[in-house]
Amino acid sequence: MKRRELFKAALPATTTAAAVINGFSVKAMANESPLVQALMGNTTETDHVLVLVQLNGGNDGLNTVIPLEYYGNYVNARSNIAIAQNKVLNLGTETKAGLHPSMTGMQALYNEGKLSVIHSVGYPTPNFSHFRATDIWMSASDSNQVLTTGWAGRYLQEEFTNFPNGYPNSTMPDPLAIQIGSLTALALQGAGASMGMSISDPNSFYNFINNIEDPVPATPWGKELTYIRLVARQTQQYADVIKTAAGRVPDADQVTYPTNNDLAAQLRIVSKLIKGGLKTRVYMVSTGGFDTHANQVVSTDTSTGTHANLMTRVSSAIKAFMDDMEKLGTANRVIGMTFSEFGRRVRSNSSVGTDHGAAAPVFLFGKKIKGGIIGNTPVIPTTASVNDNIPFQYDFRSIYASLLSQWFCVNDTTLKTIMLKDFQKLALCNNNGCLSTSLPALNNPSGTQYITNYPNPFVQNTTLTFKTRGGHTLVQIMDTSGRVVKVLTEKEYQPGTYNINFDSGGLPAGVYYARFQNGTIQQIRSMLKVR
Repeated sequence: MKRRELFKAALPATTTAAAVINGFSVKAMANESPLVQALMGNTTETDHVLVLVQLNGGNDGLNTVIPLEYYGNYVNARSNIAIAQNKVLNLGTETKAGLHPSMTGMQALYNEGKLSVIHSVGYPTPNFSHFRATDIWMSASDSNQVLTTGWAGRYLQEEFTNFPNGYPNSTMPDPLAIQIGSLTALALQGAGASMGMSISDPNSFYNFINNIEDPVPATPWGKELTYIRLVARQTQQYADVIKTAAGRVPDADQVTYPTNNDLAAQLRIVSKLIKGGLKTRVYMVSTGGFDTHANQVVSTDTSTGTHANLMTRVSSAIKAFMDDMEKLGTANRVIGMTFSEFGRRVRSNSSVGTDHGAAAPVFLFGKKIKGGIIGNTPVIPTTASVNDNIPFQYDFRSIYASLLSQWFCVNDTTLKTIMLKDFQKLALCNNNGCLSTSLPALNNPSGTQYITNYPNPFVQNTTLTFKTRGGHTLVQIMDTSGRVVKVLTEKEYQPGTYNINFDSGGLPAGVYYARFQNGTIQQIRSMLKVR
């Protein structure tokens, strides 16, 4: 039996750490989750913190960020759940999209310049299984690729080659990441050892309090037992520093958080620990209930019901957290990100709900993010079928790579090793000493057409014309399910205008999308193939 297999058998993945704060278990992890660990920088001197908010179940993006630009088509596609236009929350002077009526907290953050909305985040060939889709988001794998290592494992092997030996230490005495309130956690596997730490009861397990241990047997299993004891002792030490940090911030110093809100309660602990002085770089919290196949809204008022309650929970919790960070003087150090394993279909179902879909919006929040809307409003077909999906504009791995680069100062060489390939860089953060880019360069100038096609409609062949500023240029063809069915070109170009033929032979008639990407610019072109 390998060390990681023994450790997994001895320490169940569902167990919690020793610390319990305000009724929530706090799990100290060296690398419990691939997503958590990939977004950590440990050798770079920085006090930056990233808070990841996981929305379990697949959030309905179209009823979260309502596509006002295509509101008529939106209503046609989901007449039984569509949000009334006069109830949609405005986002500053933005006229093309708005927020769900329950998201007043996040509307306020947007108007304060502390919220960024990234349209249509997904990946090629989306998977609609909760488990597999979550694994893809966590490991940053391609959809047809099953990795035996997580991207966090690869990152941590670059940064902490000897872990767990020698940790905690004077340079990094605190947990590398903390996951709060999670019922389950993905076990992270490095190339040579298990990196996860999940201890059920360290006070009794190997008698930690009195430091009493049975002798290690002089057998091949002895080194395995020694390893398990090492990880267990570390978790006890991490639990102690977590409790100490929490104790430095009296409850009265914090703002009032929403009651009966599990996400708010978790974020309140995160705020306390950040202010309490932990060097922990990444915190992960989660909330569930987003698998809204049925009864998503109340029929008599679609702005109320299950999804409205979910949006209230998320929005009010994040707003309270940001207000707390401001009050405690730590707001400049923190950026947060929401994510869900997938979105929902364009068309609602007959059960007053939505089924598993592809791309969906992602929110970034914090004083150091570039507030505003990134990307174009997702196009809603005039007549949407039950199989139609929103095509992705941004690969979710581009967001990870951009945060690693801009917020945690990961260099390009290490970044490529972690991510396994290069991904588009998005301008997500304001000046932070690592990278400074311009948000206007990210969004397409109004009216600019970077990709067109003729003829449209077409029978089998159509010519795509695209304008590139030079450098890496990509043109993909996606179907209405959001899958990439063909890559027409992906290479380095000189600045200029180019033509390329799309032969759709073998593909059925219907709507297709040409996705153009050039540096920080991307654009979607809808095309119709007819018989």
